[in-house]
Amino acid sequence: MAVKYRLVQNNRSGSKTEGKWYARASYDTEDIIDTKGLADKIAYATTVTDVDAEAVIKALCRFMREALIEGKRVKLNEFGTFKCGLKTAPAESAKEFNANTNVKSVHVLFQPYAAKDKTSGKYTKSLISGIRVVEKGTYFVDKKDEQPEP
Repeated sequence: MAVKYRLVQNNRSGSKTEGKWYARASYDTEDIIDTKGLADKIAYATTVTDVDAEAVIKALCRFMREALIEGKRVKLNEFGTFKCGLKTAPAESAKEFNANTNVKSVHVLFQPYAAKDKTSGKYTKSLISGIRVVEKGTYFVDKKDEQPEP
């Protein structure tokens, strides 16, 4: 399979790239694998049962959440690292910054594991190594408004 994309037009007024077209990854409901689906695949490829694999995945999620709440980074070797990021409003000075009013939200950041190639010296993200990208639908361009139609 491959990552599917749809074309979208930048309609932000005043943007330097207004009117330009970009690809955005696009997913349908059949493009989602849930915990049970992962557990089934793990059970098929290993000696554990699907129930055991699902229990391990659920425990991993629980303990990752606990670690993030404690302010830790969670590193899964050869997978990647999870950590918390913040969206904040500015303060006039460091003294005026107040976490209760200036911190607007907390989110999770993920950095995939990257291995350094010994010959080229370049880093390759193992999760997406060899990935293909394909257009999701068929589009035609209407000469009148140049809007793609799925």
